Amino acid sequence: MDLRGIRYFVQIAELGSITRAAQQLRVAQPALSRQLHGLEQELGVTLLVRLPRGVRLTTAGRQFLDHCQRILRELSRAQEELRGGAGAEQSRVILGVSPTTGPLLLPGVVERMRRQCPQISLKVVDGFSYQLYEWLQAGRADVAVLTNPVNSRTIRVAPLISEPVVVFARAQPRPPRRYFTVAELARTPVVSTEAIRTIADEQLQRFGARVRLEAEIDAVEAIRRLVLRGVGLALMPASTFHEDVAAGRLLALPVVDANIHRILTLAQQAERRPSPAIDEVAQIVVAEVRALAEQGVFGLQGHNESGAAPQPRKRRKSKQERTAA
Repeated sequence: MDLRGIRYFVQIAELGSITRAAQQLRVAQPALSRQLHGLEQELGVTLLVRLPRGVRLTTAGRQFLDHCQRILRELSRAQEELRGGAGAEQSRVILGVSPTTGPLLLPGVVERMRRQCPQISLKVVDGFSYQLYEWLQAGRADVAVLTNPVNSRTIRVAPLISEPVVVFARAQPRPPRRYFTVAELARTPVVSTEAIRTIADEQLQRFGARVRLEAEIDAVEAIRRLVLRGVGLALMPASTFHEDVAAGRLLALPVVDANIHRILTLAQQAERRPSPAIDEVAQIVVAEVRALAEQGVFGLQGHNESGAAPQPRKRRKSKQERTAA
């Protein structure tokens, strides 16, 4: 077993094909197959199952892949530290974001990186939280912004912010409502992503309610266009369409008698000591979230007048009370 064989196996596993791996590595396919066969003989297990199109990892193969990726990451980190010293060396950091957090965070993150650490190359991968979680474990992402992650020994998370999940509607001169109650939400068909619908259902359980789903759409821009056309209502985090709300195109209507919310966290591998470059990018993400929070992006303050629950009217003082005052 040597580093070359490990690199070959990782490439085959990540691409899911010996043919594509051979093309990318510029190695003859028979030679690549021999390397893989040699690894399997040495380990005494089958790592891959050959399919009509591509390959599939066995259970042993998935376990071995985790170890191989960790070996290659540690080797890469050692090389970076030796070449660049203790600073945030010239390197690449892979940042994972979701379809709702990416458009929100990336413009500011890239701008900050250009000013603070232009020597770091950023790669962004986009996926839902469960995918980002798996990519962190597999080493396909260095740091990621996750939504309501599960407890894990392998992934270390730090809370960033909590924000309400609200109902978005197309703006109208005289909107029919200013907020939703839990009972009203349970009767109203809405569109949402699978992840946000799951979060909302979990938090509505204690009220004996659940989301009434008209459509589940894992494409945030499609949901936005649907609501802008007035075709339906969307149940999404407050920050998702904050620009449309600020521009008066959409209304953000809170659920006033339930604290439906999502928690954004910054996640990294627990067992891995982050490089200076990863630390730098993580700090930039935290700073950008803080800046957006100060602007009110994650809340309803200043979004729209119709988005606030009605305040109780003050009781007028009687004549006797005014005289006594």
